[in-house]
Amino acid sequence: MKMIFWAILLIVIAGLAWIRLAPSDPDVWHVDPKVTADQDLAGGVRRRIPAQEGTFAQLDRIILATPRTEVLAGSVEDGKVTYITRSQWMGFPDYTTVMANDDVLELHARLRFGQSDMGVNKARVDDWLARLED
Repeated sequence: MKMIFWAILLIVIAGLAWIRLAPSDPDVWHVDPKVTADQDLAGGVRRRIPAQEGTFAQLDRIILATPRTEVLAGSVEDGKVTYITRSQWMGFPDYTTVMANDDVLELHARLRFGQSDMGVNKARVDDWLARLED
């Protein structure tokens, strides 16, 4: 019985380590968001917002002020940035790609592990956009 317990514990620890330490390949995550309309998805959200000069830079500052968020690839100057935001306790990574497309910013926030993010990405993106409007 003890052996089963320790085996299960080891599997759980290995799984948590993988979630936290798994490499994030920019070729997989730093891609065109292809947002044609606002969508709320089980594992994320897509948004299109009107943008003027400076909007992308302002949104970038808001996003980078979010705890546990960093740039995976790209830059505002490139016209496309992918960010990783990790959950506080488990370190689950969520990826958000923002891309300038003429006078619109396209945002696609999505989870990496699982099938549902329980609305976390929607809440985060909607908060960013509300702060952008202020």
